[in-house]
Amino acid sequence: MTRAVRFLVRNWPLKAAALVFATLLYGMLVVSQNERTVNVSIPVYAINQPAGVVLMSNLDSVTQVKFFAPQDSAALDSSSFRATVDLSNVDPKVGRVLVPVHVEPLDDRVQILEVRPSRINIEVDQLASRSVPVVVEKGPVPSGLDVRPAVLSTDTVTVKGPASEVRRVDRAEARIQIDPGGIDFDRDVELIPVDALGNELAPVEVDPATVRVRVAVFTDRRTRSLPVKPNVTGTPAAGFEVASVAVQPLVLTVEGDADQLAGLSSVDTAPISVSGATGNVSTSVGLALPTGVLPIGGESVRVTVSVRQVTATRTFSAGIVLTGSRSDRVYTLSTDQVLVTLGGSAADLDGLEGRAFTVQAAVGGLEPGQHEVGVVANLPAGLTLVSASPPSVVVTVALPPPSAAPSATP
Repeated sequence: MTRAVRFLVRNWPLKAAALVFATLLYGMLVVSQNERTVNVSIPVYAINQPAGVVLMSNLDSVTQVKFFAPQDSAALDSSSFRATVDLSNVDPKVGRVLVPVHVEPLDDRVQILEVRPSRINIEVDQLASRSVPVVVEKGPVPSGLDVRPAVLSTDTVTVKGPASEVRRVDRAEARIQIDPGGIDFDRDVELIPVDALGNELAPVEVDPATVRVRVAVFTDRRTRSLPVKPNVTGTPAAGFEVASVAVQPLVLTVEGDADQLAGLSSVDTAPISVSGATGNVSTSVGLALPTGVLPIGGESVRVTVSVRQVTATRTFSAGIVLTGSRSDRVYTLSTDQVLVTLGGSAADLDGLEGRAFTVQAAVGGLEPGQHEVGVVANLPAGLTLVSASPPSVVVTVALPPPSAAPSATP
């Protein structure tokens, strides 16, 4: 037993080192057996891209991945990995930058050892926007047609994209084609950002992306002068009404093909609303012309709608009140009631309903005898006296009877 122990502890440092070395060799053997390299084509995606940064270049793909995987794992390919580049700290003013590629396996047991390429060059720019004019490009116009200038729903649009490309935008083109049959053009057209030479700038977006283009095309052009007909819609507020409608100018000259003008008797305006109005409405309004008919000299007219309070008359029975009477006179009236007709707004007249109403007869300074005195109505603001029946009353003024003499004492 002692001899065996001596044998084990003899040169024990050398034996321990040999054991460690054998273990390392075994570990390296195991690792070398599970380390794999696969040729792939993994698309790289950008993440954490700031709002003001535009990615100008296409991202390269990862072509090779070296990894460590368990022996029992399935064969890995391009779909087994996800590759990204982080743009959160990229400065768009630099232009071209070198960023690291991060590849992660979809299987948590797989460990990435190396990828190629490990870094890729990308080109970035700042996001910019500005306004540019809209221009209609008609292309070749068929012979025999009289084509009028295009009418657009908007004259300017906003272009946005990389600052270097936005600076090059000269205009937004709406490209159309005129029908040889002389049919009017009226539709939405896609807008294309182009430079001064007409070259399309693909990375740039246009807002709005389309524009409504209307082009009148004549084959037998004629002109005609027609009266303007205002199109007043809606109802004024309660107690108000439309008194009159005035338009300036009264007559407009329009142009169009002979068959289009034949059925026109007037030029209608766009709707003019007076809903809820309590005062005059004056506005410049466009014209509602059929497609293919155009005004000559102006696209709008001035319309003034006069709004007034609704007026009415109503008859009331009124009592007579004497003013200026004396205590030493006796007054007798030919009638104590007068029918008065008042004029004013319906609301003001409604306010008098159910109320005691009186008129006045001035008797101050009248001497005894009969006198014809006109009646006067003291009315609230907004009301006027239209008539009174009778317009005057006969007032008889007399002295009071003398007091009876005191009787004699028997």
